[in-house]
Amino acid sequence: MFTENANKIFNQVIDDYHRFDDVDHKFENPYPAGSLDALLYEKNLVDTVQWHLEDIIRDPNIDPADALVIKRRIDKSNQVRTDMVEYIDSYFLDKYKDVATAADARINTETPAWAIDRLSILALKIYHMHQEVVREDVEQSHRDACQKKLDTLLAQQVDLSTAIEELLEDIEAGRKYMKTYKQMKMYNDPSLNPVLYANKQ
Repeated sequence: MFTENANKIFNQVIDDYHRFDDVDHKFENPYPAGSLDALLYEKNLVDTVQWHLEDIIRDPNIDPADALVIKRRIDKSNQVRTDMVEYIDSYFLDKYKDVATAADARINTETPAWAIDRLSILALKIYHMHQEVVREDVEQSHRDACQKKLDTLLAQQVDLSTAIEELLEDIEAGRKYMKTYKQMKMYNDPSLNPVLYANKQ
């Protein structure tokens, strides 16, 4: 199944990252360039690095100048993340371009890649919640509370994986169709962000 492979790749990325635990480490994508597996690896790597940047910026003792640098890095990462989602959707658009759509076909609330985006983030939540479950420097009550949360996250992963599989089956059968909207992010665009274009005048 597609999601079984995707979850395996996401876990691989997270394990690869935590061998170094360094937001500046340069990782080599082990999958063939241009393949869907390579896209999935790169997508989760962006998410994983950003997860840890978000942790760093929440340090109450961080130097404000350093925090600003990281905030701008996170903004750039969000742009890359959105680009990666569009790349993955392009793969599915091409894969299903010859599917005959049923007259009563419906559009889904989100594209396959945006659902995959949530699956990628979910893999990170599961990893880090598990780390809380196995901590030895906290009370058992903390571990028990985190285990309940982990159980919920794992159930959510099953449900989301099932929903993605069903969506792909529906698209392949023509029962649903894909429609993508190119990103409309405004904060990075100097022609749309009033702070940016005001400074150009």
